[in-house]
Amino acid sequence: MKKHIFSLMLVAAAAMVACSDAPHLSLQEQEAYKFADNLIEKMTLREKIGQLQQFTTRTAAITGPDGVKRDTEACIRNGEVGSFLSIRKTEEMLRLQKIAVEESRLGIPLIFGYDIIHGCRTTFPENLAVSCTWDIEAIEHSARIAAIETAAAGIHWTFSPMCDISADPRWGRVSEGAGEDPYLGSKISAAMVRGYQGEDLSADNTIAACIKHFAAYGAGQAGRDYHTVDMSEMMFRDRFLPPYRSAVESGAVTAMSSFNDFMGIPASGSKWLLHTLLREELGFTGFVVSDYNAVHEMVRHATAADGKDAACQAMNAHLNMDMVYGDYLKYGEELVKEGKVSEKRINQLCREVLAVKYRLGLFDDPYKYGRQNHDEVMYRPDNLQFAREVAAKSMVLLSNNGVLPLKEGVKIALIGPLADAPRDQIGAWPGWGQAEHSVTIRKGLEQRFGAKNVIYAKGSDFRAPIKGGIDDAVRAARKADVVLLSIGLSYTESGEATSLTEITVPEAQQALLDAVKRTGKKVVVLLGTGRAMDVRNEIEKADAVLVTWHGGTMEGPAVADLVSGDKNPSGHLTMSFPYCVGQVPVHYNNKITGRPRKGPEHDKKYLSRYMYTPNEPLFAFGYGLSYTEFEYSDLQVLTPEVSLGGVVKVSVKVKNVGKRDGEDVAQLYVRDLVAETTRPMRELKGFERLSLKAGEEKVVEFEIPTSDLAYCHRDLTTYTDAGDFLVWAGADSDAKLEGKFTIK
Repeated sequence: MKKHIFSLMLVAAAAMVACSDAPHLSLQEQEAYKFADNLIEKMTLREKIGQLQQFTTRTAAITGPDGVKRDTEACIRNGEVGSFLSIRKTEEMLRLQKIAVEESRLGIPLIFGYDIIHGCRTTFPENLAVSCTWDIEAIEHSARIAAIETAAAGIHWTFSPMCDISADPRWGRVSEGAGEDPYLGSKISAAMVRGYQGEDLSADNTIAACIKHFAAYGAGQAGRDYHTVDMSEMMFRDRFLPPYRSAVESGAVTAMSSFNDFMGIPASGSKWLLHTLLREELGFTGFVVSDYNAVHEMVRHATAADGKDAACQAMNAHLNMDMVYGDYLKYGEELVKEGKVSEKRINQLCREVLAVKYRLGLFDDPYKYGRQNHDEVMYRPDNLQFAREVAAKSMVLLSNNGVLPLKEGVKIALIGPLADAPRDQIGAWPGWGQAEHSVTIRKGLEQRFGAKNVIYAKGSDFRAPIKGGIDDAVRAARKADVVLLSIGLSYTESGEATSLTEITVPEAQQALLDAVKRTGKKVVVLLGTGRAMDVRNEIEKADAVLVTWHGGTMEGPAVADLVSGDKNPSGHLTMSFPYCVGQVPVHYNNKITGRPRKGPEHDKKYLSRYMYTPNEPLFAFGYGLSYTEFEYSDLQVLTPEVSLGGVVKVSVKVKNVGKRDGEDVAQLYVRDLVAETTRPMRELKGFERLSLKAGEEKVVEFEIPTSDLAYCHRDLTTYTDAGDFLVWAGADSDAKLEGKFTIK
């Protein structure tokens, strides 16, 4: 291996002194930056720009969208590439790393990235589903399992968590996020960063997290992916910024610029977003990578004349790494020679990339990732069991007329395109997940109820009937005591570039529901989806509806656990299910208007409402049923008056008044009664997942720091007002128990 000629004494000394340009840095960060500074002194301009370029590889050649073919190995030897993404073979990553470390002039290791979104080999439900657990510890542990498997695969860096808030289920990428609420989204983004990066980023089982997509990518107009984002800075700061901020505060070492424009400027060229806000205000100290080709796409946005202009804008905006297209490598030296980008700027961008590589321990041991025995790490039985538990916790029971849970010895007709669909159940962006390792709903039910008691018929494809499918489904239904109808959307209708204008179950599957309903048998709909949907038809016709999502590797056993009653449903929605697509975007935390529909004049015409459709969604944020019943009572504001800087304390009594043990999510909502700017009708400010045996009672206590009640004022500064507040507690955003407190 080529020896690195670096000054270890200077590196050690760096840990003892603060960097003059960034006194807020930790000792570890100071050491990393000092190391990077020493290395940069030895690098040519071309090598420094090379660290700012990320490519993907197709065997021997890198081919960019511009049609330019570059020899992969030659680029590495020449120091013209700093990172690769989406390589699926561990041995290929180790081979390329060997070239970088042993055959390039300075031996700088590569960093390998991959979209590990909801698991690596052991695939968890899609992120929107996992958020419905409201279980922050479980979410962190799922990210920890993903990191361990990912590191064993040879990958250093995941493009996750997605911190984008969205209330528009037409947008397919809602599947990657935590739903519509910034408070819950902030808790989840922090948990995922902690899970990926662990306590020691240099360990061989941790990976770098990436905050994406910065910023406001989830607010594209009309729910169309890559579309324009147009909102006030005030709205952005209140509703969209908090999860990004939380991820920064949790120590995420990379971030990704988004495809969209913001305030008229594409994010990859926005100095305000990437430098002023992200670095100066939020304190981010890592590096920023563009999304796929997003630098060059500024040409298509018509804010850059050509690729050279796009590279110039992005570099000066403080975007460190160009993902794939190649404009940084193609034009970087020319831009410096022309004085359009300073070499000092190049040094800064390179410094931040090298520092993350250093913190990952790649300079100490560039081969430590991928060394582990895959058989000892991937698909471990305890991790599969955990994935099963998370999947069950994520599923949301929307309706039930008593048909669930099923009785022992029942004969089941299992029907639908998702009933035995191993690839679909691991969802979009399944990491390195393998369909052949999926335990399907069919298999899970056969294991639990016995193969002889499960009669399977596919019935239809997702969007088209199949010959004889309806007849097969009807025959199966007539032979059974109950029908489990597994319908919804394919994995291809979830994730990136999957925007929809209709969010109902496709007609072919609705015909299947109608046919089995006519047999007179009880019908349970198992709704597989990566987004909120209009399910009025299914609610009207089915005897129960259980949202199973795209539930991951262990979806089948999790479904069996719930329908059998071995486990009690406990998921609660983190995205409102609309009454119809015409309401979209619909969310619980609407701002109150001058003519609210609810109030003393609710029967008058000139109010904020639709003529023939309710304002409210079909199922609100926070909603979720159980096989038991929970009663909320005795809300008490323990601190009716609190000074600014203090903590508001509220308690509520929760009792399991049913006959089964179960879990629920107690939720706390707040409204600022008089504010400088218009405020939401309700905002989530606390929650607790609790387990209660039948008849058991618990007093749940919430603590709300007054800083959590801060909002963006007219001058665009964020702080908390003194004044009066209402508070509600219950099992969803329509909670009825009410109290009041005052901040002085």
